[in-house]
Amino acid sequence: MWEAYKKGYKAWLQLEKSLSDNSVEAYMHDINKFTEYLLFKNLTITPTDIDLKELELFLKWIHELGMTASSQARIISGMRSFYKYCLLEQISEKDPTVLLESPKLKRLLPDTLAFEEIEQIIAAIDLSKPEGGRNKAIFETMYSCGLRVSEVVNLKISSLYLDVGFIKVIGKGDKQRLVPIGSDAIKFINLYRNNNRNKINIKTGQEDFLFLNRRGNSLSRVMIFLILKGLVKIAGIKKNVSPHTFRHSFATHLVEGGADLRAVQEMLGHESITTTEIYTHLDRDFLRSTLQQFHPAYKV
Repeated sequence: MWEAYKKGYKAWLQLEKSLSDNSVEAYMHDINKFTEYLLFKNLTITPTDIDLKELELFLKWIHELGMTASSQARIISGMRSFYKYCLLEQISEKDPTVLLESPKLKRLLPDTLAFEEIEQIIAAIDLSKPEGGRNKAIFETMYSCGLRVSEVVNLKISSLYLDVGFIKVIGKGDKQRLVPIGSDAIKFINLYRNNNRNKINIKTGQEDFLFLNRRGNSLSRVMIFLILKGLVKIAGIKKNVSPHTFRHSFATHLVEGGADLRAVQEMLGHESITTTEIYTHLDRDFLRSTLQQFHPAYKV
């Protein structure tokens, strides 16, 4: 019985929604999990017969199977999509997912580096090696501008406005933004260009990329990860550090220093201010102590 519904739903996802094969597979997995539940409970009911209570029992079942909150939320999303299809095709007259609550997902914050730890990592770069000057310029720029790893490997010479202290960054969705760049990063970019980059035999088509490997090609994201991993080990830092840690630390240090959240949002290239808010470490204890310190009702 449900096979016919699933076949029609799959065709709708492919033809009407124009989803990729991977996305279609993910949505079908969600519905398959629900029909698996119906089979387990020996329930022979149609989409029209499903109500909120039954969906809540289904959620309880997948929770007891040990599914994570994120996996549960993913399945709920799939059920909502399925019922959207059912309403459009007049298979069902009601949508039982409307009042269905998704489990609350924890936003995990990555490790943050103190400014001293950033300095330790950058100080671990061996400047006697040909790539030393380049690596110093890379990590100074990443911390100075809060760049994503994809943004630093794609940074172009034509996007540098160092005389006025800005760089143009191409972010997610090819959206451009101007970001201020600090004097140290400017200094090390110029040193790299004048002392290292000018000695490389640059491959055709790669001339505008700022950071190049020794073969004259632009760097890969993986290369930045590997370079950083080696520096962290030399510096003796035990935290889980990735290129994103530099971006996260950039934002956190700005906010802790009193920077306006909207300005930080602009520099990071976030569409929504709520995304930027995860970079603030204003946890409940901090807020409580602030309230107790400054609110007149809490003063002794």
